[in-house]
Amino acid sequence: MKGKSTAAFGLALRGWNQGWSIGVFQFVKSAKWKVGEESAFRALGRLHEETGEGGPVEWHKMGEGWSWSRKQGTEDDHAAAAREGWQEIARRLRAEQHGMYVLDEFTYPLHWGWVDVDEVVSALRDRPGHQHVVITGRHAPRALVDAADLVVEMTKVKHPMDAGQKGQKGIEW
Repeated sequence: MKGKSTAAFGLALRGWNQGWSIGVFQFVKSAKWKVGEESAFRALGRLHEETGEGGPVEWHKMGEGWSWSRKQGTEDDHAAAAREGWQEIARRLRAEQHGMYVLDEFTYPLHWGWVDVDEVVSALRDRPGHQHVVITGRHAPRALVDAADLVVEMTKVKHPMDAGQKGQKGIEW
């Protein structure tokens, strides 16, 4: 429910502070959503360009919001977009383009069978250099969990939405 992406972006902030190039790839959240993390990281990217502080930042949204708002395109369209997004990330890994990658909500395209899990595990296992890859979402395939160095499962104990409260600006986005 909460905290997976927030934790990943916290790691990305630490990496940015170390001067690492940060590549964020969101796989489920709609390209139309305006989230605070994106605004903050884009500002940090501009700060790096202007002053040299921190590291460069790239932010990419890979689709139209596949899990919560499947309004545009078919499932086949979404699956093709996910595979295309993964191919770009695999290319960047081979080229050592970023110091840290945040693949936000990437477990879902894996879980749904849109992206081949074995291909992802191989690319991550064989990536050159010292690149950090953080993958968020639920239902991570066993092969991905087994290959990972660190796995965290977040469990909601209580949330205001349980009592009917709507999402809050600054908290949920």
